[in-house]
Amino acid sequence: MVRFSQSAQSMQSSAVRELMKLAANPDIISFSGGMPNADLFPVREVDAIYASLPLKSKQDGFQYGPTPGYPPLLESLKEYLRARNLHVNSNDLIITTGSLQAIYLAAKVFIDPGDVIVTEDPCFVDAITSFKACQARLHGVAMDDEGMLIEGLEKALSAAPAPKLLYLTPYFHNPAGILYGADRKRQVLEVLKKNRDVTLLEDDAYGELYFDEKDRPQTVPMKAAADPMQPICYSGSFSKIFGPGMRLGWLLGPPEIVSKCELAKQGADACSSTFTQVLADAFLRGNHLPAYLARIRAAYKRRAALMIEGLKKHMPAGVTWSVPRGGFYIWVRLPGSMDAGDLLGKSIRNGAAFVIGRAFDPAGRRNDCMRLSFSHTPEDRIIEGVEKIARAMTE
Repeated sequence: MVRFSQSAQSMQSSAVRELMKLAANPDIISFSGGMPNADLFPVREVDAIYASLPLKSKQDGFQYGPTPGYPPLLESLKEYLRARNLHVNSNDLIITTGSLQAIYLAAKVFIDPGDVIVTEDPCFVDAITSFKACQARLHGVAMDDEGMLIEGLEKALSAAPAPKLLYLTPYFHNPAGILYGADRKRQVLEVLKKNRDVTLLEDDAYGELYFDEKDRPQTVPMKAAADPMQPICYSGSFSKIFGPGMRLGWLLGPPEIVSKCELAKQGADACSSTFTQVLADAFLRGNHLPAYLARIRAAYKRRAALMIEGLKKHMPAGVTWSVPRGGFYIWVRLPGSMDAGDLLGKSIRNGAAFVIGRAFDPAGRRNDCMRLSFSHTPEDRIIEGVEKIARAMTE
């Protein structure tokens, strides 16, 4: 009889990964995957970048690289992070295979079985999966439109056993869609000053995807304003600002933490793809990012507006939703005793899919919500897909 480890026995595929399969079905309008639309990828820019690379850079791309990352990309990424007000000289930086690996590595080096991680409720589903793979216990704290509730955070950090990690996604939250307010971020940092043995993992995959310039100041990372003595790891991703197929992210943090993550990465994949790191470095150095961001911000703003239009037009009374100011997602709350799992089955039969709320609950119970992603669906099908889900609610 095959005998798996305890951590393997607790592993299960996330609801999002299973529903991603529906995105390939042309008969289903899928709001499930948090991925860009293929028409938005910078294909022409990358074609031109690769054609202009010197032979040595192309050869480097086919070779193994250092575990921390391709040195030219580390330098260009540091310049990008400096522009976001982050203190790169007093921190170490490592390139990861997507930001999810950064999350997993942080959990790997901090968490023993049974240790506690405080998360938002709802929480990024793949972070939940990574934390549970490390056999962590999750303590979810409720949020409002400004971010994690401070009273709940204080209670969670004072509980026994003492948490080791606080995991937050303050910028166009996945799945809740909210942007943390400046006061709420300041309050979180004040609470952490009293809990210096808790490390903050600040996950920022969507901060560059604000719809209006007035919201840009609120996307400045918490790590940029924090007390240098407070241990904060800042993770980010090229997936939403370049392409998820590049599988590139990063972790910026205190040297003693990043060095442990580097050792953990050596045992996981030795190094991230040098080929895509070469492309990402040239994309940054060639100053392609600003124009590309302007293009995709406008596209996602249009898609979000179409989804809001569809919700207003078709949803029955009692259904409420967040109004996004950036990112990929709208969080929908269902009325009364309506169950998102039952609704999903009816909705798929109608030809539309979403992700149920329970997938994002650290305790895996709450199911009166759903996440709609507007990022991947063609614009001319968004309202149609919303109507199919709304019709399922009355069947």
